[in-house]
Amino acid sequence: MAFSKIITAVIDGQAGDVQRLASELLAQGYPAEEIINKGLLPAIDMIGQQFKKNDVFIPEVLLAARAVKAGIYALRGQFLPSSRSKKPVRVLIGTVAGDLHDIGKNLVSLYLNIKGFAVINLGIDVPPEQFVWGVRQHKPDVLALSSLLTTTMPAMMHTIEALKQAGLRNRVQILVGGGPITKTFASEIGADGFAYDARSAAEWVSKNCC
Repeated sequence: MAFSKIITAVIDGQAGDVQRLASELLAQGYPAEEIINKGLLPAIDMIGQQFKKNDVFIPEVLLAARAVKAGIYALRGQFLPSSRSKKPVRVLIGTVAGDLHDIGKNLVSLYLNIKGFAVINLGIDVPPEQFVWGVRQHKPDVLALSSLLTTTMPAMMHTIEALKQAGLRNRVQILVGGGPITKTFASEIGADGFAYDARSAAEWVSKNCC
């Protein structure tokens, strides 16, 4: 299979091999979008599932993310962002206050990037007022909130309330996700959508904002 080697290289964290293989596939006539959809994105899915199952840990995920970025570098100028005729959808993303988990959010950010969306990453432990500032400053189409702890789930609700008080709630669609988050919880706090992993987050943004 043409894409099996690049998938394996991503999972193994071999950035140089991923960049070389992506370039070789391009030279063989494979479209950049196909390399992304059949090579890089499945690899992200696999490493994300392995991380959830504790089959791999943070160092391996970071190496895989670096490898994917190397593949993207090889494809620069070839795919969606440069071919879009309209302004890219902007996604503001961050992990809510009290939560220091970064990996899941970064996988979502990476997935959104290679699907052609413009991502502004506010990082971890982001208080409601910083999200309010980010919406006002960057004017995103989507605000994506991440929480990996049950104890920090209320911070999502506090963030949405802060946006309401600032008169900004109706200016942005809110997508929530993370280990303990459910569709029911998303509805209860007034979010517009719920995503259980990086792929579903990108699919939701594509469906609701494009």
